[in-house]
Amino acid sequence: MSKIKDIKFDIKFKYHFWFWTIYFILNFLRWGAYFNDYTYSFNSNLIEFSIHIPLVYLNLFYLVPRYVLKEKYVSYVTLLLLSLFFVYLLKTGLTYYLISNNIWPEANREYKPFEINHIIAVCIGELYVLAMASSIYLTLIWLKERERNRILREEQFKIKLKYLKNQIQPHFFFNTLNNLYALSLEKSDKVPNVILKLSKLMEYVLYGIEKDNYASLINEINYIQNYIEIEKLRFENTEVSVNINSNIDDIKVPPLLLITLLENAFKHGGYNNKNLNIRINFQIINDKILDFVIINNFTNSPKLTPNKGIGLINTRKRLKLIFKDNYKLEHKIKFNYYVVNLQIPLQK
Repeated sequence: MSKIKDIKFDIKFKYHFWFWTIYFILNFLRWGAYFNDYTYSFNSNLIEFSIHIPLVYLNLFYLVPRYVLKEKYVSYVTLLLLSLFFVYLLKTGLTYYLISNNIWPEANREYKPFEINHIIAVCIGELYVLAMASSIYLTLIWLKERERNRILREEQFKIKLKYLKNQIQPHFFFNTLNNLYALSLEKSDKVPNVILKLSKLMEYVLYGIEKDNYASLINEINYIQNYIEIEKLRFENTEVSVNINSNIDDIKVPPLLLITLLENAFKHGGYNNKNLNIRINFQIINDKILDFVIINNFTNSPKLTPNKGIGLINTRKRLKLIFKDNYKLEHKIKFNYYVVNLQIPLQK
């Protein structure tokens, strides 16, 4: 969450300073060249900018948050017009007493204070500066807010993904401990071996998963094989074959994603089934897709709901979070076999 703290809604003072300095210089050079009088241009711009700047920040930090964002538009327009009128009085007075009796030298004739054309010209000029400065500032704030929201979405994604992953692990170990408990009641001599295998599984979960939320497929297969050895102790007449039909040395997958599918194969395939056969197949398709297939013999029963269960539900949620719609997870029963096919984009 540290990245979120780094994003602030304020813009450093130096950027405000450089904006107004550059704008002042450009305006000074423009009107100095226009009148061929750089002294007058400097003095008049000095007065104007001493008014522009407070008006812009009054609008940004008081009027907009207090009235526009609260949808008090009539109050905002009223206060803005009053501010413009005050600005007109201030600018006209300072120009008249400090620079020249001609308060509007840009015009073709000499104007006196409070003439309608002069009032409109001053107000339009202030609105132009107000709109330009406010647009730049609000655009920068919007960009910062967008970046902040992006980081928040990423953090929420990671938190949710971690929650789902952590939910799968206790679910799996709970089932394994139940199996261990059943063996202990039978005073089976298989208990020490089960504990040893379980310790290896826990060691992988605690220390074997990489920080980038991906794990080596080879390590995942080793994890799966340890799980198979535990389940073989529980289901005596069990045959499991693991076939790897492609080079998977540098392939990575989301950790503990495949184990849930294998767990379902043991759970549903072993129900009322004296001889359990499971075939697991890994294959790379077009160097783009990892194809994972589990086939197990299946005794259909109304008590079994292969497509349900917290493990499978969480697996689908994880797939959706990680790959969005760019994955395929299919279940089907063909004759007396239950087939699960998962295809995910290749990660190297």
